[in-house]
Amino acid sequence: MKTTIIFAHPWHGSFNKSILETVEKKLKSRGKSYQIIDLNKDKFNPVLREEDLALYSKGKTKDEMVIKYQDMLKETDDIIFIFPVWWYELPAILKGFIDKVMLKNFAYQETSTGLKGLLRHIKKATVITTSEFPGWYMKLFVGNPIKKMFVNTTLKDFGIKTRKWINNDYTAHGKKERRVSFLKKVENLVV
Repeated sequence: MKTTIIFAHPWHGSFNKSILETVEKKLKSRGKSYQIIDLNKDKFNPVLREEDLALYSKGKTKDEMVIKYQDMLKETDDIIFIFPVWWYELPAILKGFIDKVMLKNFAYQETSTGLKGLLRHIKKATVITTSEFPGWYMKLFVGNPIKKMFVNTTLKDFGIKTRKWINNDYTAHGKKERRVSFLKKVENLVV
């Protein structure tokens, strides 16, 4: 089994790229096998089109990229998401990844009591984000949609029991020391 990193930032000069490099370095030092899904570099199309929706309720797809990603996730026991928080939400490309890849009968089943997650072989999800606003602001005024909806609801519904989220506030305009400290936190988090 492998660690799968899902990277969702379009600019490879970003702090998110530094986070990705830190994660890779730590995984290599531990001898852990890993693979990267770089949604922007792969030119993943996040848009659900009519032909996608015709198969969606059946849990099927004709999108070769979706099939490739599902195959990668089948051999995953640890998943790491790295992305910026834009307008208090996931970037559109990551939302589209969730919509198109995490299909019924692959990521979940519908039951009479709700959803049953089918990705239970993924033992742990780590969500690493960056934002311009402070975490307290997101918690107080927005209700923390990343933790509440993505980490504690969506990932849970896929059957992933252990989930952790960390965020770097003031990413572009904060002090360099803050970013350096955050990279150390990321390094300590990845096992």
